[in-house]
This record gives sequence, C-alpha cells and structure tokens, in this order.
Amino acid sequence: MDAAEYKHVVLELMFLKYISDSFKELYEKLSIEEYSDAEDKDEYLAENIFYVPVIARWDYLQHERAKQPTIGKDIDDAMDAIEKENATLKGVLPKDYARPSRDKKRLGELVDLIGNIGFREAGHKSKDLLGRVYEYFLGQFADAEGKKGGQFYTPESIVRLLVEMLEPYSGRIY
Repeated sequence: MDAAEYKHVVLELMFLKYISDSFKELYEKLSIEEYSDAEDKDEYLAENIFYVPVIARWDYLQHERAKQPTIGKDIDDAMDAIEKENATLKGVLPKDYARPSRDKKRLGELVDLIGNIGFREAGHKSKDLLGRVYEYFLGQFADAEGKKGGQFYTPESIVRLLVEMLEPYSGRIY
C-alpha cells in the first residue's frame, strides 16, 4: 500500500484510539461514582467526550477482533456505531476497511501496534496531543510521497503566530 492510501488508514485509526481512550478514562471515573451511569450517553456529552459503543471500543477491537479475518468489517461497524451515537460525526468517519484489497492480517497488526499508544497516560493528557501525532504522521507521509509536510498541514510556528495575532496577551501588534 502506498503512503497516500496508508496515511488515511493510520490517521483514522489513531482518531478512533484517541476517542476510545478519552471515553475509557471517563467511563472508569463514572463506574466508581455512586450516582453516575457509565453507559449513559449524556454523561459523556456533558464532558464534551464522544460516546463510544461497546463494539467500537479500542479494547474490544484490539483484544477480541484484531486477529479475526473480519477485522475490516469490525472497524467499519465500529465507525458506523460511533456515528449513530454522536450526531456531530454523522457521515464523517470512513467505512472502507472491509475492502477486499485490504490485507486483514496487516490491519490487525496495525490495530495491535496503535493499541500500544497511550493517549491518556501520565504526561500525555494534553488535548493537543492528537494534533501533534497527526502532524508527525503527516510529515512522515509527506516525506514518503516526496512532498514537504507543510503541503498537508499548517506548521506549528505559523499556527502560533496566527494565534498570537488574533489574541495577543502582551505587547503590541503593528
């Protein structure tokens, strides 16, 4: 698979892992609270976290489905289930992992590999972490395609300059 196609597979799975980790962290917190229901979608909406159905949770995909030949369909079903539970994602998530041309063994290995990334571990709780991961991967995929990374995303230095110009906290803007 060439980098132009592979980047979509990796980045979309990274997003699924990120929202699943965010969900899991709040799920565990709600599970121990006396008056909370960890399966209540409104609990997650109140915290600005996507609700992730059981069949879309990363632990389920990695430990129960990754080694199965149906992993592509399982990921497509997970994306569909997330869209059904989160109106803001309706029609946004990809559902082409079950394509016959996709190597299901490699896809399962990729799920296992991404499963080792801990977005919510100590020191990794920055909300911008996913953005930095995307930036890194886009730069790597750009190199593989023979392009400069800036063609895919706005470099961090430019973003910082724009933010400072829009909301300056000190100094003067000329």
